[in-house]
Amino acid sequence: MKNLKFTLSLVLIQVFSFGMIACSQANNKEESIETSEEGLNYDGPTELATFAGGCFWCIEAPFEGIQGVVSVVSGYSGGKEKNPTYSDVSSGKTSHKEAVQITYNPEVISYSELLDIFWQQFDPTDAGGSFYDRGTQYESAIFYHNNIQKQVAEESKKRLGRSGKFNKPIVTPIVKYTSFYEAEAYHQDYYKKNPDEYYAYRRGSGRDAFITKHWPSDLEKQYRSPSKEELKKLLEPLQYEVAINNETEMAFNNKYNENKEEGIYVCIVSGAPLFSSKDKYESYSGWPSFTKPIDARLIDKPLDYEYGMVRVEVRSKLGDSHLGHVFFDGPKPTQLRYCMNSAAMRFIAKKDMESEGYGDYLWLVD
Repeated sequence: MKNLKFTLSLVLIQVFSFGMIACSQANNKEESIETSEEGLNYDGPTELATFAGGCFWCIEAPFEGIQGVVSVVSGYSGGKEKNPTYSDVSSGKTSHKEAVQITYNPEVISYSELLDIFWQQFDPTDAGGSFYDRGTQYESAIFYHNNIQKQVAEESKKRLGRSGKFNKPIVTPIVKYTSFYEAEAYHQDYYKKNPDEYYAYRRGSGRDAFITKHWPSDLEKQYRSPSKEELKKLLEPLQYEVAINNETEMAFNNKYNENKEEGIYVCIVSGAPLFSSKDKYESYSGWPSFTKPIDARLIDKPLDYEYGMVRVEVRSKLGDSHLGHVFFDGPKPTQLRYCMNSAAMRFIAKKDMESEGYGDYLWLVD
């Protein structure tokens, strides 16, 4: 490698020792991976996630363009009637709810990460509908497809309930999936086809105001990346080589591999929140490892073809910086291992999070 004090052979030994399964699976994918307008499509296994959170336009859009998500479809779920129409469902004539069905690659993004995004799109304490859309057809729900999804959803709901973010109980039910019917073509990608109406609806319904009140917003403005010239002055040489030049630090001999203190890890370039100590675990790889990021929307996952392998790189979206790689050899239930470079991150202890402007994320550490 370019400027680091270890040999390529050592890197390959470490990669194959701790990421053999993920790397070999990725090697078999190289020929069939293509780039679409939404991002990268990863060949491999797919699973389904089905969520209801009021107007399906507003639940579909947040999942579009997230790497690891193959497709997002608006439709109807949870009812007994076959082949329902929008007119029937929206008027309350059926037992269906407006819903979205997400096809995703579990080797790239976990069900847990999808849930984290889902919870931030609606009011999970509203039992009678969603914002100014009232009735059972607009109530929220998580439709689990298997027992693992049920387990993950129940734990996610409990964690949100303990967070203190809401002053009322979380009422979104977790129910077994039965069926899903795709909505009419004009409802698909509505946010693209009719952006003015879509954003006016979000504002007018009160959805945007609710999200802004309860969740961090305008992160692109808050966490900006300095120029490379500025970063050369601000960062240590190793930090710059890892974050900007995509290098890899020494295994076991790095700052946070053995760190067990409570807190969060933020991007060394932009300061954007990346990982919580709650999701950190000992992978014995020599690098700090996590089961999931704080928010999948704050990272990118391009493909890395170096050294004759195909791996999924993990980058800070707002810092445009290299963090590490993600492998499908982690602990259950997510089975993902976010293998990160300490040099690409800065750790903020729990006791300092409020004073440093990260108080919104304290519940993720508790």
